[in-house]
Amino acid sequence: MCNILEVKELSFGYTKDSLLFDKLSVTLKKGEIKAIVGESGAGKSTLFELILGNLKPLHGTIKCEEASQVYQDPYSSFHPSYSLINQIQDVASTQDIDKYLKSMNLEEELLTKLPHELSGGQLQRASILRAMLMRPSLLLLDEPTSALDNVIQLEVMNMLMSSLEEMGMLLITHDLELASWCADEIIMI
Repeated sequence: MCNILEVKELSFGYTKDSLLFDKLSVTLKKGEIKAIVGESGAGKSTLFELILGNLKPLHGTIKCEEASQVYQDPYSSFHPSYSLINQIQDVASTQDIDKYLKSMNLEEELLTKLPHELSGGQLQRASILRAMLMRPSLLLLDEPTSALDNVIQLEVMNMLMSSLEEMGMLLITHDLELASWCADEIIMI
């Protein structure tokens, strides 16, 4: 099976004197979850920005198939003036929406609301829903369950893991227990 993500010999820093990464290499295949773990400021979210092409590496190459991202802060990932369903329909088909709503314990009526009308946990699950409906080959997850209680966190992670035949996932987390439970490999940065 071919790689859906290839990061080779990646070097990056906001200044050339202080590199966040020096010759970092990561590969990911469909069906795999790899966890990126490190302290705040280590460059975990910056790595996602590089993968998405929003930043350019100093050295190295990044090749990836179609990707979608779940951001750590769900309030910044939705426009405040439009309903969630409108924002989801702008980027994805809603064909399998019922399956995901049920697996994430979300009521369909919540999607007709504006982002500020939902709790942080509800909005985070809506963000995951949107990313899943985009049908990416690569799903980038930045602390996707940190705003969820333990029961909902488990439900969401089980749903994500059940979708691995369709995609590969790169997970940023501070939760080593979660990383150990779900990841095929833990990458410390």
